[in-house]
Amino acid sequence: MKIPNHVAIILDGNGRWAKKRGMPRNYGHVQGAKQVELICEKAYKMGIQYLTVYAFSTENWNRPEDEVDALMKLLRNYMKTCLKTAEKNRMCVRVLGDKTGLDADIRERIAELEAATVNNDGLHFQIAINYGGRDEIRRAMQKIAEAVRDDRLQPENITEELISDCLDTKGIPEPDLLIRTCGEQRISNFLLWQLAYTEFYVTSVPWPDFDETELGKAIAAYNNRDRRYGGVKEA
Repeated sequence: MKIPNHVAIILDGNGRWAKKRGMPRNYGHVQGAKQVELICEKAYKMGIQYLTVYAFSTENWNRPEDEVDALMKLLRNYMKTCLKTAEKNRMCVRVLGDKTGLDADIRERIAELEAATVNNDGLHFQIAINYGGRDEIRRAMQKIAEAVRDDRLQPENITEELISDCLDTKGIPEPDLLIRTCGEQRISNFLLWQLAYTEFYVTSVPWPDFDETELGKAIAAYNNRDRRYGGVKEA
């Protein structure tokens, strides 16, 4: 079985999972965070080298204030947990998104986590926080526009490679497989540039129930696809 090098996951269904059990939505988010740690470990054991998860989108700020506050509290706690997990499993952790929109203490914890794990040789784990695909492209275009304005770049030299290097995912291979849990069939402003040739897998299983078996099903489905790049089937 061929294992995808890079798997991206839209973590969906925490709130619905909790509601079904008569629990508040925040309970679902807590359980979902625990599941991220499990899947990181299982993914790397399967041979996946890069794992990117969509944790908090730019649109999530529109949720009820108490839910956003609870998510930020969970994020603060998760940064501590993630550091311990990274040390144990030698994960290299990177946060994607506009960090300037986060509170100062969260930015500090992110910086500490990234600095402490930058040389780790295990799973490359990316967490998208305050992330939106359109916002990412907008910020990349601002960098390019500034370079043109300052005569550091000529418009005719703007290439796809240059644009990729201005994105949050610079140096990270594009996803081979995108998984979305809980049945929704949309990409929700996630990795819009990077998903050009990515295979999609949608499951009705909510994120807190997405385990090693479900990940195996997604990879099995991926193996049944004809991978094509620019219309050419992969050899």
